[in-house]
Amino acid sequence: MTQRSQFHGVRKNGRSKAGRFLILSTLEDEALPHPMVGFITTRKVGKAHDRNLLRRRFRAILQRHGDELANPRRYLVTIPRRGAADASFAELEKDWLKQARRLGLLDSE
Repeated sequence: MTQRSQFHGVRKNGRSKAGRFLILSTLEDEALPHPMVGFITTRKVGKAHDRNLLRRRFRAILQRHGDELANPRRYLVTIPRRGAADASFAELEKDWLKQARRLGLLDSE
């Protein structure tokens, strides 16, 4: 996702769940050929190197668990919260998976 209107549409029309370290938003769109993923990392989460680290970690989480999505034709927006830069990769992954399950994004295991 690269356009502001796409992010705004997901936040306005989609569903969101907030966890300790992140907010996960999603919006289904059957016209999409694959998941469209975006990250909103504001200065509130830290300096540039912290924001870059968080984006790399969230990309790695999606690479690990992207094939578990129940319906891949959707927009996914991940927004780290203040304090996320201090969390370990395992804590971020656990929180992301928890919110994804709450939103019903993952296949039943």
